[in-house]
Amino acid sequence: MFEWTDFERATIKDIFSKIEYDVVGPAALARCLVVYPWALRYFGTFGNLYNAAAIAENAMIAKHGITIINGLDRAVKNMDDIKNIYAELSVMHSEKLHVDPDNFQHLADCLTIVLAAQFGNTFTGEVQAAFQKFMAAVVSSLGRQYH
Repeated sequence: MFEWTDFERATIKDIFSKIEYDVVGPAALARCLVVYPWALRYFGTFGNLYNAAAIAENAMIAKHGITIINGLDRAVKNMDDIKNIYAELSVMHSEKLHVDPDNFQHLADCLTIVLAAQFGNTFTGEVQAAFQKFMAAVVSSLGRQYH
């Protein structure tokens, strides 16, 4: 269970109010697949993913990246119940898709990098810490079924 300060709550809500979902989601997922190419095995039906350019230009990757950010939006709106918000997704990723839970953290790290690049100097250490705490709650919740 995560405890949230007023600053953390306000910061997370502010970040998500400024995110362009159709830009940030695809960029973060594409970065994750390029940096951690073993994660490509979960996207075998997405067509040509043979190099960084193909990954970045893939419409199915872009769509899934947007889906991920929309899923994070659910957590933003339910910060006190993230564990239950992601219970079904945890089961699906564990039992049906067999996703290595380390990939959730890899994606969280890539998303942090994309946001830092987007927000520049306003992505201060305090903002980053709040965002990474939020993502830690999400990653923990998604990986819950694995424990």
